[in-house]
Amino acid sequence: MKNATDSTYEKTIILTDLILTRTVYIIYPVLLIYLAIKKEPALIEALLVPGISFILLSIFRYLVNAPRPYEVSGKDPIIKRKGKGKSFPSRHTFSIFVIAVTVFYFWPVWGIITGVAGAVLATVRVLGGVHYVRDVVAGAAIGIGCGLIGFYLICPAIGI
Repeated sequence: MKNATDSTYEKTIILTDLILTRTVYIIYPVLLIYLAIKKEPALIEALLVPGISFILLSIFRYLVNAPRPYEVSGKDPIIKRKGKGKSFPSRHTFSIFVIAVTVFYFWPVWGIITGVAGAVLATVRVLGGVHYVRDVVAGAAIGIGCGLIGFYLICPAIGI
């Protein structure tokens, strides 16, 4: 039997996951719109680095197809999720961190804020029972790595 504290905890996990995920869905398009309005040539970088990284990560996740904690434990997750597998690495965590690096490239303070939000989201994904710690750590590291490599190595090397 669940008590009021359990219910509050679960609602907090669900709400935090929802708010942070949706906030990133707002921040990234705002950045892209801003760059388009300013006619920034770097708009192409802001589209390609996260986009290509996301596609490659999704393919990797599909091939690895690691089980999620609730599949192994049999315990229902707090964050409801349809489907099984594709736990490693966390795509939510990857996405928020590659977007944090993208935002940082243009707006450093907002990039740092987005990175902090990423750490909170990673924690919530583990507490919510949909990822292992290794999933979110790998997602964060790959997101940061893809962003740094894309913006600071590849794009300058190929002239975009």
